[in-house]
Amino acid sequence: MKPFSFLKYFLCLTFSFFIFSAPVFAGANVAVKGEGDEVPSYVRSNITGFDFHGEDLHLSSIAGAVARDADFSEVDLHGTTLTLSDLKGSNLNGIDLTDTLADRVNFQKTDLRNSILVNMIASGSSFAGAQIDGADFSYAILDSEDQRNLCKIAEGVNPTTGVSTRDSLECN
Repeated sequence: MKPFSFLKYFLCLTFSFFIFSAPVFAGANVAVKGEGDEVPSYVRSNITGFDFHGEDLHLSSIAGAVARDADFSEVDLHGTTLTLSDLKGSNLNGIDLTDTLADRVNFQKTDLRNSILVNMIASGSSFAGAQIDGADFSYAILDSEDQRNLCKIAEGVNPTTGVSTRDSLECN
C-alpha cells in the first residue's frame, strides 16, 4: 500500500507544479462574477497604454500587471484586486476603487482626481506625484507617510460622494 501512496503523492505534487508554474499570457482571461457574466482578468499582463475608459471591470483582477499610461478614467473597478501592479502615469480620473485590494501598487504620477477610493487597502503603495483633487479616501488603509504627504496636497470635494478630500484623509 505504501508504494501506491507514494506514487499518488508524487503525481499530485508533479501536477501541481505544472499547473502553478504555467506562464500567464498577456491579454484578458475570463472569470465569472455572476451567472452568465464574465469578468476580465489581466493578472501579470502588460496592458501599458490600454484604453479602458468607462468600462465596467468590477470584481476583476489586475494583480501584478504593468498598466503604465493606461486610461482607466470613469471605470468601475470596485472590488478589484490590483496588488503589485504598476499604474504609473495612468489616468484614473473618476475611477471607482471602492473595496479594492491595492497593496504595493505604484500610483506615482497618476490622475486620481474625483476618484472614489473608499475602503481601499493601499498599504505599501506609492502615491508620489499623484493628482488627488476631489478624491474620496474614506476608510482607506494607507501608510501613515502616504497619508501625511497626500494631506499636503489634498483639495476639493468628490462630486459623487460629496466628501472633501481632506476630510476623507483625516487631515488635521
